[in-house]
Amino acid sequence: MLDEIVRAAIHPAIGIARVGNSPEEYFLAPEVPDPEPRDPGFYKDSTGAVKREAARFRVYGYNAQGKVVAELTAENADLRWSAHLANKKSAWYQFQLALDIPDSALAKPSELRNKDIVGDRRKELVIDAGEIAISGRNISGPDFHFRRGTFMKKEVYLGELRTDEAGNLLVFGGFGQSASFDGRPANTFANNDGWHDDIADGPVTASVTVGGRELPVDPAWVLVGPPNYAPALKGIRTLYDLLYDVFVSNGSLPFPEKVSFARHIAPVLQRFCDHQWVNQGFAGYYGHNGLGHFATPEMLARLSSTATTRRALRRQVFNALRDFGRDGGSPVPWPWLYGDGMAIPPRTALQYMALSPTQYRMFQYWADGEFTDDWSQSLAIPVPRDLDAVPLGGRPDALDRAALDFCLADAFHPGCEVTWPIRHPSMYRAPFRIRHRPSDQPEPSYGPQLTSETALSVNGPLYAQGPGDLSRWMAVPWQTDTASCRSGYELALSPRYDPYLPSFWPARVPNHVLTEDDYRVVVDESRPLAERTEAFERRAVWLRGLRGQNTQQLNQMIDDWFRLGIVEVRDGARDFPDRIQVESQPSIDLTGVPLTQNLVTLHVPQAAAADPAVAAAAVDQAIAVSGYTAEEVTAGFIDKVSPFRDNV
Repeated sequence: MLDEIVRAAIHPAIGIARVGNSPEEYFLAPEVPDPEPRDPGFYKDSTGAVKREAARFRVYGYNAQGKVVAELTAENADLRWSAHLANKKSAWYQFQLALDIPDSALAKPSELRNKDIVGDRRKELVIDAGEIAISGRNISGPDFHFRRGTFMKKEVYLGELRTDEAGNLLVFGGFGQSASFDGRPANTFANNDGWHDDIADGPVTASVTVGGRELPVDPAWVLVGPPNYAPALKGIRTLYDLLYDVFVSNGSLPFPEKVSFARHIAPVLQRFCDHQWVNQGFAGYYGHNGLGHFATPEMLARLSSTATTRRALRRQVFNALRDFGRDGGSPVPWPWLYGDGMAIPPRTALQYMALSPTQYRMFQYWADGEFTDDWSQSLAIPVPRDLDAVPLGGRPDALDRAALDFCLADAFHPGCEVTWPIRHPSMYRAPFRIRHRPSDQPEPSYGPQLTSETALSVNGPLYAQGPGDLSRWMAVPWQTDTASCRSGYELALSPRYDPYLPSFWPARVPNHVLTEDDYRVVVDESRPLAERTEAFERRAVWLRGLRGQNTQQLNQMIDDWFRLGIVEVRDGARDFPDRIQVESQPSIDLTGVPLTQNLVTLHVPQAAAADPAVAAAAVDQAIAVSGYTAEEVTAGFIDKVSPFRDNV
């Protein structure tokens, strides 16, 4: 059988690892799109440190017809792995707005980060750990650590390589450590000069020999991201959804012959409902007993019907989806998430997010009744919860999708794991497979400022990629942007809309969560139902442990990121959902902290005043007239929501 193999490929094509500060404990990234949730307490070790998430890479052999013949392991092949991680954030350009949207023409310039460091010294801003090779079974140790990279002459650990018992590759990221070489505090969401973190990315390759024959091997890529604070949730538009749309749009992949309710519609509706665990606005509408709770058996039966009598219901759902040309600038259409052009006050139709064109097209077919009603049949088919439950031929695709399904493609402002360049087909050699830049082809200099024209040009940075090229666009350090990913942003003295909505990335950075204390009330069936319902509907601000105003909170997040709770799946109770997602107990100091602390974020343009007294007075006035208590308001000049040149 192995004689049939003519080529090999590494999967997942893009693997995702995540940082954590547990020195020993880790877990493997999802390998199927719908894994079984982990037990409560799984994601932290006994000391409260966050476990690292490792990306596992496998090799599959294909025949001349493109069919999978076998997984290639140390049992039936010789595997020799290599990976190269780098972090180039501090040597790259500032993030203001995505440079591939029209809004960027009015954005603040994307100047070099650390522009005061010039000439050859700029090389000291790049953390390049070099390439490491590894092979064999259960191999690990210091020889395979990415420690050779430095930042301003200080060694920075970016992660390590290991192999498992089958000779597959494991890639680990760093420990979530961020620091300033000159002692400056962080003061922006994304562009903090003097700072570095240990996020990284780079190519993954393998030399594969089967029966004495060396096979050509399709390479892969690994991306190290921040921790996932809601690991059982998927975004309404995942990174897989986005890239699938990219490859359908350019003809690399086909649009489905027939839209399936079970595979294309129901999962998206379920994600709306699942956001109830991380945002109170979603909970009120899409959550348990909400007006738009799609996840009940009765509602799914109605929505999955092709009957003409259900056309009006399908149309109501479809018409509620955001159409940029019709209502892009309104916060009311679905989904209630910020978009690439988000600013306070709103400026363009890209203020909010929409489903991908391919997703929207699927919903349009569904609304018109042109779909397969396969919901009831799908309930009888077991969902694969691990890779062994997937037929061999489907495993490569399952690995590719699983890695990307738990990444977000919500607002690229800049994003959680990766940002806007990922949606450009010029970066790919094949669907989902990043084009590698040869090591002997250095990237040109793009000058002191990166413009849209340069970025999108044929000589720009959106073609073959080198180590560190995907993550360099992201915030430095990552913690300051995570602390800035909130909901219900408002202009200081403007009319109020909603303290809970819209939101940035709640599926990775929660906004409002069910606490352990309230969960215990919910599942205590000896208590009155009204008391249990009140506890179920109450939510706590996830970032309630951050203190002070905006700048103080950015810096506290750098120190306390691992002390925040992680939203985990728990058993439900009678009168409530079968599964309930609950914030694990934070280890951050919550003494005297109300559940609604940091509920509202007010952008106060006057807080940018040079005179500290004027800035402080503007913040105090904004809080005083906000209608909220001082504890509920975070106020200041929020640069994340002020990306345009004429913003004040």
